[in-house]
Amino acid sequence: MLGTIFGLMLLLLVLTVPIGVVLLCVSLFPVLIDHNFIASVPFVLRNMIGGLNSTPLIAIPLFILGGILMAKGGIAQKLFNVFAYIIGEKTGGMPCASIVTCLFYGAISGSGPATTAAVGTMTIPVLDEMGYDHSFSAATVAVAGGLGVIIPPSIPFIVYSMASGVSVGDMFLAGIIPGCLIAVCLMVYAIYYCRTKGENKEKIHVTVNALKSKGFMCVLKESFWAILSPVFILGGIYSGVVTPTEAALIGVIYSALVGMFIYKTLSLKDLIPACIETVKTTAPMLIVLAAAASFSRILSLLQASTVVENLLGPLLSHKVILLLIINLVLLVLGMIIDTSPNILIFTPVMLPLAEAGVDAVHFGIIMVVNLAIGFVTPPVGVNLYVAQSISSVPVLKLAQKAAPYIVMFIVALLLITFVPQLSTLLVELSK
Repeated sequence: MLGTIFGLMLLLLVLTVPIGVVLLCVSLFPVLIDHNFIASVPFVLRNMIGGLNSTPLIAIPLFILGGILMAKGGIAQKLFNVFAYIIGEKTGGMPCASIVTCLFYGAISGSGPATTAAVGTMTIPVLDEMGYDHSFSAATVAVAGGLGVIIPPSIPFIVYSMASGVSVGDMFLAGIIPGCLIAVCLMVYAIYYCRTKGENKEKIHVTVNALKSKGFMCVLKESFWAILSPVFILGGIYSGVVTPTEAALIGVIYSALVGMFIYKTLSLKDLIPACIETVKTTAPMLIVLAAAASFSRILSLLQASTVVENLLGPLLSHKVILLLIINLVLLVLGMIIDTSPNILIFTPVMLPLAEAGVDAVHFGIIMVVNLAIGFVTPPVGVNLYVAQSISSVPVLKLAQKAAPYIVMFIVALLLITFVPQLSTLLVELSK
């Protein structure tokens, strides 16, 4: 029956049926062909409601709202300015400043598409003015936007914690070093690209000089409150003062206060549209999560993890081969299914296999990094579509320009997979 269910899922996805409807259909399919199957319609609906009955889920709309408020408050511009001041005149400095801006903005929004939208809207025109290839600029931000789901706080980490029972705080800690490693790998390619293709040093010099005329302390002062945001959010979590959900609420309040009273780029009338945008973003996501939670329960009843374990039984003793296969499967899944339903559906199936030789926290990082690559790989490629809407560069051209960055992303993924200390070191030190 499992093969039939996944075949039906693939068929519906190919027919471009919305993922929430797909998951609901495949959840109801077993009882339609076997009326004695325990998962009746009321059973499916109860599990959908139960899947959303989780306190950590409250953090998702709060992190989204905080990211929207930061975007409306022009935080990305202030972050970019300080990094452009420091490294802008070095080879590849401006694209690298964009990547580091995505890294820091990801520590505010917790979302890949939100990071791409906020940073791309500001940095792509700036990079264009300095003579960089337009499609290269857009691809840089699209790929670096994936850091938004790896560097904490991360919405997929919250979803993985729900699916696996792992502490959200541990996942947030584990994501710091891998997120920084991926950023470094992306910057290595950006520097190589700029060294081989050349840069317009005169235009870059003019832009950086305009910042340097203000003085470093002035630029730092303007960006100080933006840089401090992750400290408030993550510091509160790691110190044990607040839970991740409470930290998300603190982030919203902080974003609103900084935008309204310090940078004065927000007003009270901006809060209601931001809340409406949050609801529009969150509601479809929660419907998909509810359907994914129900489908995950169906897979559990069908003992999907046991079936997969029997299929891959001979490989369980070969850790390297098993991890390579898991990575390959997750990369393909990330191309066709969105991140959150992927995590809810396949964590219960794959985690028992991986736990034979991989810590659950480490596996969570592997899974999210794989699925983050899906943000810039068609046909799903959400970041590509966000960057396309900002830059008007065709998605296929963006994907071509992003290909070398994706190679560097995969290099980082392999390091993260086979050097578990990159994911577990900070977690172990915190205990």
